[in-house]
Amino acid sequence: MRALTHWIGGRAAAGTSGRGGIVFDPATGEETATVPFASADEVDSAVASAANAFPAWRATSLSRRSEVLFRVRELLDARRKELAAIITAEHGKVPADALGEVARGLENVEFACGIPQMLQGAYSEQVAGGVDVWSVRQPLGVVAGITPFNFPTMVPLWMLANAIACGNAFVLKPSEKDPSASLFLAEVLHEAGVPAGVFNVIHGDRVAVDRLLEHPDISAVSFVGSTPVARHVYERGTANAKRVQALGGAKNHMVVLPDADLGAAADAAVSAAYGSAGERCMAISVVVAVGGVADALVDAIAGRLATLRIGPGSDADSEMGPLITREHRDRVASYVAGAAQEGATVVVDGRQTRFEGNGFFLGASLIDHVQPHMAVYRDEIFGPVLTVVRVDSFDEALALVDANPYGNGAAIFTRDGGAARRFQLEVQAGMVGVNVPIPVPVASHSFGGWKSSLFGDTHMYGPEGVRFYTHTKVITARWPDPATSTIDLGFPQNR
Repeated sequence: MRALTHWIGGRAAAGTSGRGGIVFDPATGEETATVPFASADEVDSAVASAANAFPAWRATSLSRRSEVLFRVRELLDARRKELAAIITAEHGKVPADALGEVARGLENVEFACGIPQMLQGAYSEQVAGGVDVWSVRQPLGVVAGITPFNFPTMVPLWMLANAIACGNAFVLKPSEKDPSASLFLAEVLHEAGVPAGVFNVIHGDRVAVDRLLEHPDISAVSFVGSTPVARHVYERGTANAKRVQALGGAKNHMVVLPDADLGAAADAAVSAAYGSAGERCMAISVVVAVGGVADALVDAIAGRLATLRIGPGSDADSEMGPLITREHRDRVASYVAGAAQEGATVVVDGRQTRFEGNGFFLGASLIDHVQPHMAVYRDEIFGPVLTVVRVDSFDEALALVDANPYGNGAAIFTRDGGAARRFQLEVQAGMVGVNVPIPVPVASHSFGGWKSSLFGDTHMYGPEGVRFYTHTKVITARWPDPATSTIDLGFPQNR
C-alpha cells in the first residue's frame, strides 16, 4: 500500500506519531493506502511553518497573489481529470460527480483571482478640519480548515482560495477517509508558486483537530461536517478566542405542489437524493408532497429508481457509486429497517439490491408515509434514502420545513409564482431553490445554512469568505492646513 504523508513547509513530511489509519477503495473494499495521524507536535510544526511564511506572503502585492492564484486555476483546470480520478478512487463517487466537484471548486479559485477588488477599502476626506478617515482589510495570520470526506476537493477550495488570496497562511486538516486529494492540491499550489509554508496539510483525528482549536498562533478556523462536531469546533474554538465558522448537518426538504411539472420534480428528486450516494450536505432528504400529487410523484420516483445504474466509478455506465465505508453503509441500511418497523412504507428497499465483490454498495431506498417523529425523518442519514411526507396544504408544508432543527437548504417545485415567492420569503433556510433541487450558490455568493446547520455568523466562500479571512482596520489622520503650515508645501499661499 501507498504510505501517505503530511505536507509541511512546501514538501512531503512523513508522519512521526506512530498512529494512523487505512484508506479504502469503496468500490472494492480493498485497502489502498495508509494515512498518518498527526500528534500535537506535528500540528505545531505545521502551524510554525505557516507562521514563518505569513509575513512575506502578507507583504506580497495583490497583483502577485492574483497571478499565483490564476496559475493555480490553470493547473487545476488542466489536471481536472486526474484529480477527479483520485476522488473517485477514495470517495467512490462516479466520475461525473467527481468532475462536477472539481468544477465547483475551481469557481472559488476564479473568484479569489479577483482579490484586488474584494479588498478595496473606503475613504472619507475631510471628515473634520484636516482629518481624513479610511478603512482597509488586512489578513488574520495563520488560519485552519477542517474538511469532510464527501467533497475532498471542493470544500478545501471553498476555504483556502480566499484565505490565501487575502494574504493568510493556511493549515488544512482533511478527512482521513479520502486524504489524497488534499496532497494533490498541495503539489499544485507549490507548482503554481505558492511559497513554502503558506499552505500545509496535516492528517489526523480528534488529536489534530483539538490542537488546531487551541493553538495560540491560529487566528481562525473553518469547518464543514456534522452538527455535533460543528458545535464542538465552534465552542472550543471560540473559547480559545478564535474566529470560527462551522457548517453543520442538514435535512433538506423539497416541497412539491400539485401544479408542479411532475416529470421535472421526479427527475430532480432522484438526482438530488441519490447523486453521490446521498453523501452531500445539500442532498434532498425529504420530499414534501402536497395534496393529491403524492401518489403520482412516488410512482414516478420509484419508476426512475428501477433504471438507476449503481456501480464503481470505473464503469462508465455507473450513475451512483458506493458509500464511503462499510460501517456507514450498514448504518444507513439500518434506517430503512427502522422505518418499516415504525410504520412507514418502504416503496423501494435498497437493501435488496445485490452487488458482486466487497465494495460498500447500497441500493437506493424510497420510503413513503413518513411521520416527523420517526428516526428516518429526524436524523441526518447521509446516504441514498429518500423519504416522503404527505401534507394537505402549502401552509402545512411550510410549517413542517420550518419546524425542522436544520436549516441548510430547501426547495419548492411549482408553476405558481405567488407560492414560490412566499416560500422564498418565509422559509427558514439559508439557501432556497425554486424549481432547483440543490440551490448551492455560485462562487460570487456565499454558502451557509441557518439554525443547527451553521455555528458562527458568516457563511462560506464568496464575499462573506473574504470578510471572514480578514479584519478591518480604520485609520484616522490629521494633516496640517496648507494655509497655516510653516512647511513650504509648494502652494501659492505658502510663498
